[in-house]
Amino acid sequence: MQRLLSLDFMRGLVMVLLALAGAGLFDHLVKASEGTALYAFFIQFEHHPWNGLRFWDMVQPAFMFMAGVAMAYSQHKQQAQGLSWNASFKKTLKRCAWLFFWGVLDYAVRRTGLSFELWDVLTQLSFTTLVAFLIFRWSVTAQVLACAGILLLTELLYRCTNVPGFDQPFTDQHNFGNYVDLLLMNKINKGGWVAINCIPTAVHTIAGALTGKILMQRKPGKLKILLVWGALCIVLGYGLDLAGITPVIKRIATSSFTIVSLGWCLLALCLCYWWIDTRSHKKHLMFFTVIGMNSLFIYLFFEIVGHRWFNGYISAICNGLLGFAGTPVMISNIISSLCIFGLEWGICYFLYRKKIFFTV
Repeated sequence: MQRLLSLDFMRGLVMVLLALAGAGLFDHLVKASEGTALYAFFIQFEHHPWNGLRFWDMVQPAFMFMAGVAMAYSQHKQQAQGLSWNASFKKTLKRCAWLFFWGVLDYAVRRTGLSFELWDVLTQLSFTTLVAFLIFRWSVTAQVLACAGILLLTELLYRCTNVPGFDQPFTDQHNFGNYVDLLLMNKINKGGWVAINCIPTAVHTIAGALTGKILMQRKPGKLKILLVWGALCIVLGYGLDLAGITPVIKRIATSSFTIVSLGWCLLALCLCYWWIDTRSHKKHLMFFTVIGMNSLFIYLFFEIVGHRWFNGYISAICNGLLGFAGTPVMISNIISSLCIFGLEWGICYFLYRKKIFFTV
């Protein structure tokens, strides 16, 4: 089966954005644009503080959604090779175990010592991947109903558990997700993130797998189907928020946020698929493909090596050299971030040329 180039592009685009954020570029641009007309644009590269939706809030759902699309293609290939369900399950279980391991390791080492945290995207992806696989062979109707059930469960957990001190469903630091974090990790995330986000965001991965199945079909009109579903999700998600039923909150992945973000993911993939796979605009994809083909490697690199050593080392060199030329501090910081990203991209390019790909 032909490779889905639009998926490679989207995966690469997401990883490029994450790598630029890991290099500190968006933080510098937000600070540099304060008080200017550009601030409204650059603030889109930061998460919304609570009730609302910004562009950056779409990155993690897209990550989960694309994992589901890739799963559909992978499962189709495995079935074509005659692999049994048990064999596929063992492969998926192993992959999920590795994702969980790397996700925990990402947050494990702190200057104050070791830490156990479950907020990393890889940790959550390990759960959503397993759920999506277990129901992968169900009918479309059954999977859609499963997604509805997952979102209903999320609503019930936040609204009906009534744990003292954590009985305010959509209030930061006082919701059921915070309570579960206390049970699992004996701590609450100051930013409002919760580990049970893995429950509602499983919908992203399941929907991605369903989308992959649709794209593999040779029937006409498949993009129209996805566009309609995308539009319906956006209307429903924003509608729940505007009606005062369930606010759109990324940090606890409310059902309204999950639905509206899924809608945007569907529309984005439709656009990329139409432009790249249907219209055959395949030039200039290499920049994104290089980093997208080693997404796990580059994510762990800028999360672990970058934050703990690489960024500071490269910044010290760049800022020092630029300081000799009298470069303003803000400009120097932006250039340093671009240098960090350029070197990370170069590492991925080297691995790409050597056909070295890190997968689990």
